[in-house]
Amino acid sequence: ESVFGQIKNNRGFRRFLLRGLQKVSLEVGWLSLAHNLLKKAAIDRKQRMAPRG
Repeated sequence: ESVFGQIKNNRGFRRFLLRGLQKVSLEVGWLSLAHNLLKKAAIDRKQRMAPRG
């Protein structure tokens, strides 16, 4: 549930742009992909900034 809250609050997603089950499924897939890529980028950035030692 926290993922949906983050997508709604942080990404500003409030309603689907398309209609129909196939199109909505595709839109959810794109949202999930974007969420996961941004999450991965944040993790990579954090690891790059951490001091190595």
